[in-house]
Amino acid sequence: MKKVVLTYGAISGLVVTTMMLGMVPLWQEDGQMDMDKGEILGYISMIVSLSMIFFGVKNYRDKHQEGVITFGKAFKVGFLIALVASSIYVAGWMFYYGISEAAQDFPQKYVDYQIEQMVQNGASEVEIEEKRVENQQFLEMYKNPFIRIGMTLMEILPVGLLVSLLTALILKRKTA
Repeated sequence: MKKVVLTYGAISGLVVTTMMLGMVPLWQEDGQMDMDKGEILGYISMIVSLSMIFFGVKNYRDKHQEGVITFGKAFKVGFLIALVASSIYVAGWMFYYGISEAAQDFPQKYVDYQIEQMVQNGASEVEIEEKRVENQQFLEMYKNPFIRIGMTLMEILPVGLLVSLLTALILKRKTA
């Protein structure tokens, strides 16, 4: 199981990290970020790369389990693949954040975008001010690399969890 998890997790992690970095020009022009487009492209890249969970679990079932796997075992293999992929994604973001001014500017631009959206949607001044305070706390927390690691992990790991659940449901097999 270890080889399957590491192989498929590494492939998935490298794909999502490469896609994350490669798609930046698609949603950022002249220093302006299209947050909606970035979010959509981000989740597309996660789903595409995390499809390796399906192939990894199928490989494990067919080549190491004689075509039989329980839901629990399939979920475990899938989740471990997601964990490896997520760890690589986090490492990629932390590296990019460390060397890229655009990445370092992203948190501020994102909270500015949130306020802008609230204004456009007619939020009250009280709601906007509450959000500003919340965002300021977020920006302070995000300066801490351990918090940044945790937040980045929470971007991708829930998607990996969902893909692992779906994969386990699809691939579970009691008899060969």
